[in-house]
Amino acid sequence: MSKVLTVFGATGLQGGSLLHYLLKRPDVLNIYRLRGITRDLSKPAAIALKEAGVEMLQGDMDNEASLSAVLAGSTAVFSMTNFWEKASAVSEVAQGKAIANAAVGAGAELIVWSSLPNMTAMSNGKLLGAKHFDSKAEVEAYIRTLPIQSAFFMPALFMQMMTHMFKPKLNDQGELVFRVTWSKPCPMIDITDTGKFIVPILLNPNKYNGKRFIGATAFYSPAELVETWKKVTGKEIKLGQASDEAWGQDIPPEIMEVLKNSSGLIEDYSYYGPSGQEDLEWTLAQMDDPPTTWAKFVEANEPWF
Repeated sequence: MSKVLTVFGATGLQGGSLLHYLLKRPDVLNIYRLRGITRDLSKPAAIALKEAGVEMLQGDMDNEASLSAVLAGSTAVFSMTNFWEKASAVSEVAQGKAIANAAVGAGAELIVWSSLPNMTAMSNGKLLGAKHFDSKAEVEAYIRTLPIQSAFFMPALFMQMMTHMFKPKLNDQGELVFRVTWSKPCPMIDITDTGKFIVPILLNPNKYNGKRFIGATAFYSPAELVETWKKVTGKEIKLGQASDEAWGQDIPPEIMEVLKNSSGLIEDYSYYGPSGQEDLEWTLAQMDDPPTTWAKFVEANEPWF
């Protein structure tokens, strides 16, 4: 009888991408039967996954009884939470711990948690605005105390954010300008690649017990992003400075607040801290399917302007 992999956020970017990728991996399907958890089984995304062969169940991260029910019989669990749904660190920590507790209670052997670095600790208290980093890190620390194998997926800045929030905009002179709050290289991921990072863990949980997988293709500077846009689109794009007047109209207020209060995240701490590049190189060496480059992402998402 095959093992059961239960995936939270099954209709979202991370969980949905993971399930769709695994459906194309016979080596994983020979080991695991796929189960997806969502709050709304009537969503088109949930229906499509069910039709593709995924067992879809309704679950609520805020309801521990429902978590125990949907995790029954699970061997492995992919767990993630959406901080921005409530913009509450307290809520995210409670949800993450509840899933972990339910996984242990169900007798699961492995939990893969979508985590992030503890920015407050990394910066020695200098950066206090990245609450969604710290809350995920708190859950990770808790999972490490539980009697279950664990591994941690650490996603970088989503390339998808460049299609709306950070997309170059026309200025008053009719010029396309790309504005962000950082100037140094930032790690980036096409989040539809989530499965590429998770597969090695699923195939060899003993080897990767306690390990962190850096969820990124590479570190890209703003200048590199602009040059790729120019090359692919043929448009002239300038690199500008972020300002309240000319930047941020497509960024939700709660995210804008985080950007303003954690401006040193990339400039001073490279998102992942001093070992980020080395840790990424290790991660990429474990993968059998290379992640999408920024150039390939830009090409695949034409037209931009």
